[in-house]
Amino acid sequence: MAFPERFSNLPEYAFPRLRTLLDSHAPGGEPIAMTIGEPRHAMPDFVGPILAQNLAEFGKYPANDGTPELLSTISAWLKNRYRADVAPERIMALNGTREGLFNAAVALCPETKNGAKPVVLIPNPFYQVYAVATATVGAEAVFVPSTESTGFLPDYAGLPAEVLDRTAIAYLCSPANPQGAVASREYLKTLLALAEKHDFRIFADECYSELWRTEPPPGALEVANDEGFDPERVVIFHSLSKRSNLPGLRSGFCAGGAECIRRIRQLRAYAGAPLPLPIQRVSEAAWADEIHVIENRALYAEKYALAEEIFQGVNSFRLPEGGFFLWLPVEDGEEAALKLWRETGVRVLPGAYLSREVAGFNPGKGYIRVALVAPKEETRRGLIKLRDCLYA
Repeated sequence: MAFPERFSNLPEYAFPRLRTLLDSHAPGGEPIAMTIGEPRHAMPDFVGPILAQNLAEFGKYPANDGTPELLSTISAWLKNRYRADVAPERIMALNGTREGLFNAAVALCPETKNGAKPVVLIPNPFYQVYAVATATVGAEAVFVPSTESTGFLPDYAGLPAEVLDRTAIAYLCSPANPQGAVASREYLKTLLALAEKHDFRIFADECYSELWRTEPPPGALEVANDEGFDPERVVIFHSLSKRSNLPGLRSGFCAGGAECIRRIRQLRAYAGAPLPLPIQRVSEAAWADEIHVIENRALYAEKYALAEEIFQGVNSFRLPEGGFFLWLPVEDGEEAALKLWRETGVRVLPGAYLSREVAGFNPGKGYIRVALVAPKEETRRGLIKLRDCLYA
């Protein structure tokens, strides 16, 4: 029986791979999980009551693109957050942002670009759905290192013109997962100009946009609007998972040019899974409320400060600009993660599991990713054990 070859080069996913590395070894202390980016702060108080009030709507087929009320609320949020006028018809509710990051490539990547196989640009390290979306559409993945020398963001402008002329899509995550780097307004302006020159689209993964340390990160659609770029150049992706501590709600949205969203909506009508109506009602309330977001950000600020205090004097340490991960340099990420688990019980993710080796170089190999999602005191214990084990 035949199977497709298009996914044959996908490595084992990060977390099964981590279990293979660690689970045959006993932990060296009370287990503390600092691996997965699953928020553990309290979800907003209004979630349960709204679900209960709308329980009967589980008995109805949901609106495919999002209810008018939800789309209007998201439109108002984009106006308040980014000063961008985005009409509801240029927005689509998503059943988890991963769905959008995948299906947008299926809906928008052409079969050829300038008579050749299209290229999809992917920052390296990266959120793994970018690669599987690229494989699905039969495009060539070009993994672009996002290292300390490039400010932990991909230097797409440094690629050869031949590659850029074949590029159909460029993924960008800001604040970046895992490094926490934020794309500045100037960076986004340069990338938009590059997209105009070489005729490609930017898929801006902005799921961590509301978790920032000093100031709100600019958004790709915001900069496109302010600088007069074609809105069809950009599709942005946002989520309630990190912003509102609702990863299990599986709710987000994408927004962009009218034609891009029309095509994404059309694909969803055939192949997608729209949000159940009670979840859309909760989502509407979450996008309309900023109080819980401010409170959530304050909790992460406490843990940023905690990390800065604990790692004081560790010269390689730097605080992220956004998100909730520490991206810590080590000699070898796998060896460090195994040592930490066996000697302390702290569980972290090797950076190489989030990146690809290209020409013998894996930009994540010398790092571990540490999620600051646990309660403050648990985070404190984990970080102290980590410091003493790996940096003493």
